[in-house]
Amino acid sequence: MLRSRSRVRTRPPLTLAVPALLAVAFLLMPLVGILARTEWGDLGTHLSAPGVTQALKLSLLVSFWALGLSLVLGVPLAWLLARVEFRGKALVRSLVLLPMVLPPTVGGVALLLGFGRRGLLGPWLENTFGIVLPFHTSGAVVAATFVAMPFLVISLEGALGGLRPGFEETAASLGASPVRVFLTVTLPMVAPGLIAGAALTWARALGEFGATITFAGNLPGTTQTLPLQVYLLLQESPEAATSLSLLLLAIAMAVLAGLRGRWTTGAAGRGVREPVPTDSEEGEGSKEGEGSMEGERGVPEVAPAVKDGGPGGQWALHADVTGHNELTLDAEPGTTIAVVGPNGAGKTTLLRALLGLTPRAHARLRLGERDVTGLPPHRRGVAWVPQEGALFPHLNALGNTAYGLRAQGVRRAEARREARTWLDRLGVGHLAHRKPAQLSGGQAQRVALARALAARPRLLLLDEPLAALDQTTRAHVRHTLRRHLDGFGGVCLIVTHDPVEAVSLADRVLVLDEGRTLQDAPPAEVTRHPRSPWVARMLGRNAWPGTADADGSLALAGEGRLVVADPLEAGARALAVIAPEAVSVHRERPEGSPRNVWPGTVREITAAGSRLRVLIASREAPDLIAEITPQAALDLGLADGSEVWTSVKATEVSVVAL
Repeated sequence: MLRSRSRVRTRPPLTLAVPALLAVAFLLMPLVGILARTEWGDLGTHLSAPGVTQALKLSLLVSFWALGLSLVLGVPLAWLLARVEFRGKALVRSLVLLPMVLPPTVGGVALLLGFGRRGLLGPWLENTFGIVLPFHTSGAVVAATFVAMPFLVISLEGALGGLRPGFEETAASLGASPVRVFLTVTLPMVAPGLIAGAALTWARALGEFGATITFAGNLPGTTQTLPLQVYLLLQESPEAATSLSLLLLAIAMAVLAGLRGRWTTGAAGRGVREPVPTDSEEGEGSKEGEGSMEGERGVPEVAPAVKDGGPGGQWALHADVTGHNELTLDAEPGTTIAVVGPNGAGKTTLLRALLGLTPRAHARLRLGERDVTGLPPHRRGVAWVPQEGALFPHLNALGNTAYGLRAQGVRRAEARREARTWLDRLGVGHLAHRKPAQLSGGQAQRVALARALAARPRLLLLDEPLAALDQTTRAHVRHTLRRHLDGFGGVCLIVTHDPVEAVSLADRVLVLDEGRTLQDAPPAEVTRHPRSPWVARMLGRNAWPGTADADGSLALAGEGRLVVADPLEAGARALAVIAPEAVSVHRERPEGSPRNVWPGTVREITAAGSRLRVLIASREAPDLIAEITPQAALDLGLADGSEVWTSVKATEVSVVAL
């Protein structure tokens, strides 16, 4: 029954089906006519006639030259249209499309007026270089290129537009020059679109008639291509013309058959699929860690000690960032800084500014004694791992990891040897010959991390590098990364939402809010005195901003008041931090010492390890999270919607002046 209903829903209305079928018949009838009128017994004789073979050879010559000229001119033009914003871009794109809508004979006339002997450039070409295009084979090539090149430009521009810039930016951060990025990353990744455009361009050039006969004439052996031969034979021998038409039809159908599926999916459809999780890593994803930043950095020994792979050196960091982000950042060699903050705080923008990849923010950057502000990204010595990893889909894991070394001039064998070492360190050496599409999310992220570390950077930027890993793998990779950073002579910035990563990897925590520095301190200090409600909540605490009153209480930003043990000066802005375990939950109004008591309603109960976290909403205070044992929840009879009372002792409230 379900299948029947599905067929009913997809059945087209009769008023649409009939015209659609007529359209198919209209397009099919000429093709059927060619097949029906072909003299199959004389087909070989018609196709092997001297004039036909000569025209065919000339057509192939002209079409392949037109394809080559289209590639030389059209590929850079497609890249310009897809990647660069400039005035007049819409006009240039219109010029590209113009030959597709212009009548071919008008195109031929235009070519005569532009490149003919009496045209704008024709006399100069003849007098300076001795080049005469009209009524010459080169003129047929120019005419075919004029009408065919738009197919290449449009197809390739679409493929480039579908290619995420992150791949090219990552390649630049690994030390690849713009030309190398274009040749080794951009072109291979848009190969389907390029091949599709090239095939369509060649087929269109092979069948060009109107512009050719108008601009280059109809000279046997010089400009009389196969379509022109068909035109002549229609008057002298219609049967032979039909046979030649069948040949051109077969070529066109072969091109379309070759483009079907594989080449018409575009760049994004081949090799850039999302990695499919394996059984061992199913369910991996980015999770905000909860708990304190205070704790031990020690982890069980799971990887050999890692030494800095690059040449010896110490590179301190100094950066003045302006624009969307406004901050100054200084760090000594070997410092690891965790960058935290809410979405939109400017964390990724900061990394991209240090890379020189965004107009939103500009960084005056010094690494060691070298000012790299004016250098392009590939010469800065700054490597990064973006959130999505951006592994090059046309290279296997080993090729990806060796890419930065090869871009820096390291010989192939040495680069691959060092790349394999890094893959082994991160536990993915056995996957060296797999393509990114064959890796799970966690495996791909480890390869991306190995690629950045192998590039021997002076500044290492990691944008949530462990987010795609499961807990066990995350501990392994975190320990390996920590041991590398212990011997790293540069500075490392890690964007993270996980407090465990912050304490296990970072020497400092940089808290950003709206592009500004809200706090820059060691992890323990940030844990004890968070200056951001977001950071406090990331740590699993309640965070209420407010203003100190003269009586020592805190007027909360939303509503309600909070009595604190250590009052601030009246009028001072402050952040009250309350640990969930310091919140008491009651079914009746409590009596006794608590000075902060509010009625509320249970909105949500979630498990947090062996305890429960209870979200309680109140009309007299902001939302509050309490942490209690399952037995206490059972004794209180808590459920969603339960009416309760909450209390917090004044001595349990930490107040941080903002």
